[in-house]
Amino acid sequence: KMAADTSVDILQKVLENEILQSTKVVEEHLDAEIQKLDQMDEDELERLKQRRLEALKKSQQQKQEWLSKGHGEYREIPSERDFFQEVKESKNVVCHFYRDTTFRCQIMDKHLTVLAKKHIETKFLKLNAEKSPFLCERLRIKVIPTLALIKDGKTQDYVVGFTDLGNTDDFTTETLEWRLGCADIINYSGNLMEPPFQSQKKYGTSFTKLDKKTIRGKIYDSDSDDD
Repeated sequence: KMAADTSVDILQKVLENEILQSTKVVEEHLDAEIQKLDQMDEDELERLKQRRLEALKKSQQQKQEWLSKGHGEYREIPSERDFFQEVKESKNVVCHFYRDTTFRCQIMDKHLTVLAKKHIETKFLKLNAEKSPFLCERLRIKVIPTLALIKDGKTQDYVVGFTDLGNTDDFTTETLEWRLGCADIINYSGNLMEPPFQSQKKYGTSFTKLDKKTIRGKIYDSDSDDD
């Protein structure tokens, strides 16, 4: 028992020493930072301020440029021809191929409206699938709703129906945001390794299974049985 007590004491001392050491390192680092600031002369501080101002100005200009190209709002484009023009002028584009009669497209609209305002670095568009047969065929869009995720003019990824969004109609905007973050089509600040719908599951959200119909050559709704 004595030996056990002694080893516990030793461990405790080692641990205390570790904590002291790490605190010391942090303090030394802080001291060094403060000293660096103290030693900066007027010119250096001025240059630092200028650099910050330049960066701020640059980000404001970038923001204005995005807004002038129609970022910041979720918009419907009238035709396939408009699609090519819109995609050409923006680095990141999310385009929702929808149909008026498809209930799930309205759910998608609601979330995309929120995300378009939040992520002005990306352009958010919608296009009626029935008015764009050439594009639907070229992009192999078979299920509605489908989001085409376009980077530098090339379609990189698709969000087909709600399969990637937890297979439920009541997925959150955060879940769609996470999915777009996975495709690197928006600047995502959350943890990509943790889909928001996994935490939703814990709280007993009921999941509705999706019926995905992809009969060749025809576009099907992900929420109806009719043709």
